[in-house]
Amino acid sequence: MRLALVFLVTLLAGCAASLPKIDAEKLPPTPQSFREGGSFAVAAPAVAQPRGDWWKAFSDPALDELITRADRGNTSIRVASARLTQARAFVRATDAARAPQVDANAGAQRAGGIVNGVGGPARSLFSTGVDLSYEVDLFGRLRQASDAARLDAQASEGLLQSARLLVQAEVAQTYLALRALDRERALVRSTVGAYRETLALTERRWRAGDVAELDVARARTEVAATESDAIALDRQRAELEHALAVLVGEPASTFTVDVGEWTTLLPAIPAGVPSTILTRRPDISAAQNSLLAAQTRVGVAKAAWFPSFALTATGGYASTDLSDLYKWSSRAWGIGLLGALPLFDGGRRNAGIQSAGADFDIALARYREQVLVAFKDVEDQLAARALLEEQAEAQGRAVASASRSTALSEVRYRNGYVSQLDLLDAQRSELRNRRQALQVRSAQYQSTVALVRALGGGWN
Repeated sequence: MRLALVFLVTLLAGCAASLPKIDAEKLPPTPQSFREGGSFAVAAPAVAQPRGDWWKAFSDPALDELITRADRGNTSIRVASARLTQARAFVRATDAARAPQVDANAGAQRAGGIVNGVGGPARSLFSTGVDLSYEVDLFGRLRQASDAARLDAQASEGLLQSARLLVQAEVAQTYLALRALDRERALVRSTVGAYRETLALTERRWRAGDVAELDVARARTEVAATESDAIALDRQRAELEHALAVLVGEPASTFTVDVGEWTTLLPAIPAGVPSTILTRRPDISAAQNSLLAAQTRVGVAKAAWFPSFALTATGGYASTDLSDLYKWSSRAWGIGLLGALPLFDGGRRNAGIQSAGADFDIALARYREQVLVAFKDVEDQLAARALLEEQAEAQGRAVASASRSTALSEVRYRNGYVSQLDLLDAQRSELRNRRQALQVRSAQYQSTVALVRALGGGWN
């Protein structure tokens, strides 16, 4: 009988340790290299690895200040931080279930009754003591619950890092878009000034009888239309400024970013970015820890079928007379061992195991998706940076040609060799190409920040 009991305990302990395995075929294959350059290497996610002050590579003090303010005041970061605190508190609560539980108690009651058909007088009973209980974690259920809670806390830490990186990237992208808009506004307003000069010249020639009134109307139309574009850019700037206010956690009514020159540097990304950098991505770390937590909870669900054992002890005093409560003769104590083995529950525990298994499958699928998204994000931005560099070079040639065309048209118009319509066409073409060049440059900055976010932080 004793050998059978030992065999049963050993068998149940072995079953308690069995957890579902992560099928490698359900994970995305690791490519040999990035299509756009760089190599891959297998490495475990590292949520605690520093991301670095990547924004300092842009060498813009105003950007540095905004990100510092966002780290301090952004509401999304505060929510993620509170959730991490909540997860860590749950870890402490699950760990506490593995420790002895000690409670102090005191009570008083008065009761009467009938003994052998004779009514007895009502009596008082006073008691005080200490209760101790301790669940023996023979099959690892409490340990696995603690492990799962700890992995959840690590996942919450990854989500906090992810929220912080997301906010930093959004602040940088919004600020850089605002600076690009400042440059575009200055360009459009300078063009309005050039159009007004052309209008003044056209009006003088019209009064002298050299051109028709139609030319004056065309010039006035161009001035008004360009002024409208400038006002639209003012509206866009106000919206970007208000978006920055929300990101840094300040009221839009009191938040301002002064108009300034676009002197921000465009950092160079070194060639051959390794895939090991992706291991710092907080979303990948969080997804992996969530997967491991789901795997551990399958073991917790299975352990619900195994026996539970608890040691109990109590000690104190009990007396019918309050004045005798703490006398040595009133002492009372007890010690015991409680065991419970589930036999039939209508399928509730099996349903719990199936539910935990489904949660594990969901976590595995989400982890796979997160890894695939990470590879996609990096490939997108590496391709964007390479193509934007080519586009910027081509757009620079277009701006140079358009500028030369405008200069030649102005000279020929003043000498009467071309019509005013030809001059306006040349000026419109130059303005359009210069604005396009600014937008391409802005896209290069946006792509650089997006690459930082895709890599999970700086590349050093």
